[in-house]
Amino acid sequence: MKNNINTIPNIRHTDSKKFLLIAGPCAIEDRNTTFQIAQELKNITDELQIPFIFKASYAKMNRTRYDSFQSIGVYNCLRIFREIKDILHIPITTDIHSGRLESAIIDCVDVIQIPALLCRQTDIIEQAAKSGKWINIKKAQWMSLHDFYHVLEKANHFGAKNKILWTERGSFFGYQDIIADFKNIYFGKVFERPVIVDITHPMKSAYDEETDPQLIERFAKAAIAMGADGIFMETHPDRLTAKSDGKAMYPLSMVKQLLTDLIKVQNACI
Repeated sequence: MKNNINTIPNIRHTDSKKFLLIAGPCAIEDRNTTFQIAQELKNITDELQIPFIFKASYAKMNRTRYDSFQSIGVYNCLRIFREIKDILHIPITTDIHSGRLESAIIDCVDVIQIPALLCRQTDIIEQAAKSGKWINIKKAQWMSLHDFYHVLEKANHFGAKNKILWTERGSFFGYQDIIADFKNIYFGKVFERPVIVDITHPMKSAYDEETDPQLIERFAKAAIAMGADGIFMETHPDRLTAKSDGKAMYPLSMVKQLLTDLIKVQNACI
């Protein structure tokens, strides 16, 4: 593996050899909820000695409906990110959407996330790669693994080199439905980059129904058993009141048990 996540600022427990966790709410809704999630995830991952990156979107710019929640404001989100970093000392990631307009956000986070729907945008990849930060590129649902290779090479060309993670987000199957192709975990190892598997978005119903947590759990265990280097999940203390993607998020109260089970799966498959 070319990449060594030890160089991600503030990351802990990398010597435990356990899978990486990228987790947090879909979007920043307010200070208290965001901080609560970050604090709880830090406590859990410290106890279980799991490397952890906190994720939260500062804006949702790709919503289908015009009246969907987008953001509480860039500068409000920046203040929350900085408070989490100053108090909890954990690495943070958020997604960017433009090649020119988000320098303040890039400066504030430790890992830049490239959204799946924008992973082919050269200007975004270039700005993220040239920032010197780690980047996590989510594979678009409509891209084959073969085509996605060129996205990773693009990031490498612009200077990201050994600071690249990539996330398997699932693939389109029919209209709006998404399936998870476990072959991508296996064959994706040829990229020599950590393979992260999104365990919440691929389980989302095409009909906007509430995702069954047991489905997420089984998928997560299968991903770890297939050799995933990390898990990406969105979580919330009261997901049905969340302002963005609540029905697809995993309950925060269940995260500790899930991670405990995933450690057992990883140990059994070594």
